[in-house]
Amino acid sequence: MSERNSSRVTEFILTGFPGLHPEYYGLVSAVLFFVYLLTVIANAGVLFLFATNCCLHKPVYYIILNLAVSDLLISTTTLPKIISRYWFKSGIISFTGCFVQMFFVHYLGSLNSFIFFLMAFDRYCAICHPLNYAIIVKNANIHILSLTAWILSSSFPLNMLIRAYPLPYCGSNVINHCYCDHIGITVLACTDRTPYALPAFASAMVVLLVPLAFIVFSYCSIIMEVTKIAGFKNRLKSLSTCSTQLIIISLYYLPRCFVYLASVVGITFSAAVRIVIIMLYSLGPPMVNPLIYCLRAKDIRECLWKQFYRTVPHKAQVSAICT
Repeated sequence: MSERNSSRVTEFILTGFPGLHPEYYGLVSAVLFFVYLLTVIANAGVLFLFATNCCLHKPVYYIILNLAVSDLLISTTTLPKIISRYWFKSGIISFTGCFVQMFFVHYLGSLNSFIFFLMAFDRYCAICHPLNYAIIVKNANIHILSLTAWILSSSFPLNMLIRAYPLPYCGSNVINHCYCDHIGITVLACTDRTPYALPAFASAMVVLLVPLAFIVFSYCSIIMEVTKIAGFKNRLKSLSTCSTQLIIISLYYLPRCFVYLASVVGITFSAAVRIVIIMLYSLGPPMVNPLIYCLRAKDIRECLWKQFYRTVPHKAQVSAICT
């Protein structure tokens, strides 16, 4: 027993992108740092606009606010460690720290899925039940639903954590990934992981497919409702109100569904390609989502321009005084 305890894993090593030549470490770390910096600035900008503009205090923008916070957190949970892996050649993460990262990765991923559910619910009520929209989708209800999403999302990853943490880890401590996730950790356990893998997979499917099923239903209902509207321009205008959320939802679900379907039909990827795909659909949307808000959401775009024109004249006045 003492021999087993002495060989127990006390830390893990993140390999990052398998097979990457050391001469590209600096370039990769610089790209990842740029992605993280842009993600932080863009999402913090959305939070700033929301805090300084009362016109954005509407149900749909409260949902976007929750997504911006979630995107900011998930990038902060994963990117700094993998940046240090290539920048400072430090891929070591403590045993407890790895499980903490695993929890937040799955927690925030689950939360995003429920937030997209709320986005689809908002558009469904706005187009299919416009007369009752102000009654159903109001700030108080969105606050309750958002809080429920934050609490409910923790149940699945917490169950994963409770079941995975006590497992005996006495062999390899190398995780072939850019961050700690449930599969990457539990495959290193010195025991049969099947009893732990199946419940985790079932939970992931529930979190992914239940909101996705409602999203598909809501947008099918929206399309059917829009076809009843007279005039092509009126139909296009109604559909354009969904475009922002539909783009964001697609960025989240389509790559994930592709990876799952590819494994079902027998399409295989190398470890390096698989990790690149996972990193793209995990860390790409948090960076581009705020850009989509600003380009497609009229209220946010107007607030951004007002903030810009409020700042530029002030600078011009200061320079004029100095000259």
